[in-house]
Amino acid sequence: MKKIIALVMTGLMITSMNLFAVGKKISKKTPIGVSMPTKDLQRWNQDGANMKDLLEKAGYKVDLQYANNDIATQTSQIENMITKGDKILVIASIDGSALKNVLDNARRKGVKVIAYDRLIMNSKAVSYYATFDNYKVGTIQGNFLVDKLNLKSRTKADPATIELFTGSPDDNNINFFFGGAMDVLKPYIDSGVLVVPSGQTSKAQCATLNWSTETAQARMENLIASQGYGPKGKKLDAVYSSNDSVAMGISNALVAAGYTPDNFPYITGQDCDKPNVKNMIKGTQAMSIFKDTRTLAQKVVSMVDALMNGDTPDINDTKTYNNGTGIIPSYLCDPVFATKDNYKQLLVDSGYYTAADLQ
Repeated sequence: MKKIIALVMTGLMITSMNLFAVGKKISKKTPIGVSMPTKDLQRWNQDGANMKDLLEKAGYKVDLQYANNDIATQTSQIENMITKGDKILVIASIDGSALKNVLDNARRKGVKVIAYDRLIMNSKAVSYYATFDNYKVGTIQGNFLVDKLNLKSRTKADPATIELFTGSPDDNNINFFFGGAMDVLKPYIDSGVLVVPSGQTSKAQCATLNWSTETAQARMENLIASQGYGPKGKKLDAVYSSNDSVAMGISNALVAAGYTPDNFPYITGQDCDKPNVKNMIKGTQAMSIFKDTRTLAQKVVSMVDALMNGDTPDINDTKTYNNGTGIIPSYLCDPVFATKDNYKQLLVDSGYYTAADLQ
């Protein structure tokens, strides 16, 4: 009996130590681990830099790592963060389902995990999720195309034509991006006023592994060849794209096929990457969702502050995001969209870019 009591007491002491480790007295000298997928895409390079800058301004030591879009590298980097004693991890995952084992270790050690922009799946270690309203992203993109293609007034006798692209199948966000867009567009497809000539409408058919520009370009080239799209060929009114890296591949293929700004199909996007904003200005991309990463980074800093003080972070969604272990308390920032008509006010006047960045 004494041995059993001793084991119980030991367990209680360990639990108390883990709880204390993320309680009110964590020193700001304890590093905050920030894990980003890659530096190769402007989006993640900028997100990481924003996060590090804001956390350091708030007085924290930051351990920022980029994983070169390699799952094994990201796993190893997170393992090292845990070993070094980082007590809060902010993670934008490469593959939302690949981090369960390493995060199980984080949970055992009392480390708090904030999933950043991409929900981490099937892990009880995830404490909070900070992102933009990704379903709203999709509906904004879909409604933009509804307006531009005049779908509310079209008839089956004069349908608009479209092809569909989304992102990487291992990114949970595409369920919201593509799902939101299709919730808007599918009624028009079903009624025959919007036609997908290739017949490729499922998420699996439209996915683009790793959000790759090259993969998207190759698929668009295949569609052009198989369907006969071209300025003097079969009509193509629009291409739905969930983000900018995919949109860039689509645009490259269409330019190579002879399309010009005067007859370019409407292409959607997301992230307002500099090259894509330049394409909007010259007429080879119609719009891009603007997700101000400064806003998202600031929200994460406030979450970190709350956790450091033993408080509950501010959240505004407790229904939407189930990672397979239950609903993850989330904070959703609002997206807006940029076009050639408002990009200057939205991106330059706000200080997100300089005018020189977009020349």
